[in-house]
Order: sequence, then structure tokens, then C-alpha cells
Amino acid sequence: MKSDSFADLGVSEVVSRELAQRGINSPFAVQGMVIPDVLAGHDVLAQSPTGSGKTLAFGVPLVERLKDSDPRPSALVLAPTRELALQIVEDLRALAHVRALSIAAVYGGAGIVKQARIASRAHILVATPGRLLDLIDRRDVSLKQVRLLVLDEADRMLDMGFRPVVDKIVKMTSRERQTLLFSATLQGEVGRVAAAYTTNPRRHEHAHSAERKGAVEHRFVSVSHAGKVDRLVAELSQAERGLTLVFVRTKRGADRLVKRLAASSVHAVAMHGDKSQAQREKALARFEAGHVNTLVATDVAARGIDVAGITHVINYDMPATRDDYVHRVGRTARAGADGIGVTFVLHEQAREFAGMVGELGLHRELELGGFPSDATRPPQATRPPQAARRTQGRSSRNRNSRRSRARVG
Repeated sequence: MKSDSFADLGVSEVVSRELAQRGINSPFAVQGMVIPDVLAGHDVLAQSPTGSGKTLAFGVPLVERLKDSDPRPSALVLAPTRELALQIVEDLRALAHVRALSIAAVYGGAGIVKQARIASRAHILVATPGRLLDLIDRRDVSLKQVRLLVLDEADRMLDMGFRPVVDKIVKMTSRERQTLLFSATLQGEVGRVAAAYTTNPRRHEHAHSAERKGAVEHRFVSVSHAGKVDRLVAELSQAERGLTLVFVRTKRGADRLVKRLAASSVHAVAMHGDKSQAQREKALARFEAGHVNTLVATDVAARGIDVAGITHVINYDMPATRDDYVHRVGRTARAGADGIGVTFVLHEQAREFAGMVGELGLHRELELGGFPSDATRPPQATRPPQAARRTQGRSSRNRNSRRSRARVG
């Protein structure tokens, strides 16, 4: 559905005006698809990539469907990480305010007593599953009056093992609730969860246009273990580089990399789950303000990052899956801006990685990175030559014989 304004979608004048004051005058594609259905009271399933504007897609109709006299909370938004929960509240606070609604985030790593107080006063509660269940167990929050439920980045919540907790939470909400589920994919377990949680949902699938995908330059660099840090320093020394997000696999690896960069006179900050909430917020604020232009993060910690002006994403450690690659690189090239995604690939990872990104149609970029042309083809199962198999068999029997003699002796 193509709309020139939010008013065309049925959004009230007061909310449209607040959006306009923030420079948001025309809805993104996913917003045009989703908002009318939510305003009409339908359950919605939306497959939409990172950076597509999905927060306003559910946030705008959410504030429209609530009144200041409604019970608290009447709406619940579940998010996989505290960073994402905080980002959602930041994006929706002004919209809620013009409708005389209160909104609050609750998440782990912060004082539970204070969070219990603000949660009980919020019309819209944005929560990570674990902390919400803690508050429910303490009887600080009741979900009996929740009639609007949003599951944001449902695929990531399942990846993080939250399915049992989310099941418990959903069962505590009203059976007559309206449910909205947003995910990068609606296949597999996400699809089964969506079917269990919704009733006759309207389904929308939105992908970035070819033009938008073209705004990202994908570069793949073959490196050795010993040469990774030096190559990263070289990438970070490029004059045209702006804010850069560097992905690593582990929390310990993030801290270690920041120290190694400092030894090469490159200033960076780390953000991961072992940092306190105050430390994580400070690191993100310094990064967003440009006081430090390199942020080293793990996948989970970076999930809620939505910072304008990220020109480069560098996968220092190779992503585990194709979806992880898409999520990582999606942190750059926001709203049509250009961006660069750089991935370091160890020699022994070349074939696995090529198979992963080959599914995204990036064969040319792989070849430009110096990867052999046969790396883009799935590896063939290999069997040792017959003579070698016989030798292996004899060796195995000999070892078994020696172990038997040793036991007898």
C-alpha cells in the first residue's frame, strides 16, 4: 500500500503532527502495510528486515488504540535485549506523551524495585522476557488487562532461548488480545509460534528494494589469525570512514580486541552482556555522539542499536549464519544512505562462508575478495582412497588389539 502521509493511513492529526515535527512525513513501506490493519484491530504478522521502520509500524497504531483511562499496562511489547527495549521507548515516548499515555522499559541488569514502580504506572510496557517474568513472580505486574501484545524481533527471542518464558507470558494476557509479531523471518519455529499466538492474522512480507540493497558495498577479506588485528587497524585508518561497528563472537573477545586496538593507537569501546547497563548506555551514547567512532560489540548486545551515520560494519569474527550476516550489515546503509560491510574470513572458513553468502547472490563480491571460484559451490563429501581405508581399518584393529592385550595383561 503506497501512502503519501500518515493521515492517509488513518493516523490522528495529533500523532501525525508529532511525527512531522521529528521530520517524519511519509510512511516507510512496512508502515504503510501494517498500520491500517492494526488500527482495524487485526492480528498482524510482519516479516521485515532491520532498519525498515518497524518500530513506528507497531508504535503508531499502538498509541492510537489506547486511551489514558485504560488499565496499566494495557499494551505489552516484548523485545529480546535491553538495548532494543530502550530504543523502542525512546522512539515512542513523544508519541505516547501527545496521547497522554505513559511508557516504560524493564530489563535485566537494573534495580528491580525501581522498575516495579515504573512498570505499574505504564500504559505501554516494553520488556525483556526474563525481567518481566521476575516482576510477575514478585506480583509487581499483572498482564490480565493487556489487550495489545507486540513481539518484536521474535526470531532473535527464539534464538536466545526465550520460547518457554514467552509462552508463559503470552498465556497471562487476555485471550481477546490483539497480537502483532515482527520478525526477520516467518519460517520454521517462528512460523509455528506465530500460528500459536495469533488468530486470523494479516500477513505482510517486506524486503528492501534492489536499490536499497545496492547501497551496501559488500567486501570480503581473506586473513590469517595472526594478521587480523593489523588488517582491522588498516580498515579503521581509512580517511572516509565514519562511525564503525565491529562485530566479534564473544564478550571476552570484545574486551580483548579493544585493548589490542588501543595498543595500535586506535580508540574503541566495547559493548556486551557482561557490561553494566550504565556502562552500555555510556558506550552507546559516546558512539552515537561521535566522541568515539569505533564500537566493538557482540551480536546480542548490538541487536538494539539503531544509530544513524554508521558508515562501516566490520565482521571481525565471521557471522554464524546467513541471517546473522544480514542483521549485522543491516546496521549500515540506513534510510537509503550508502554503507560498507567488511567481513574477515580465515582461510579455513572460506568454503563455509562462501556457501553462506552465496545464497545472497554475492558471488561477484566473493571473487573480488580473492576467493577461489569453486568456493561458491557446496563442498563435496569426500572419502579416503580404498587403500587408505584399508590402512585405517588395520590401524584401528591394531589399536583395538593392543588395548585388548593391555586389559588382559
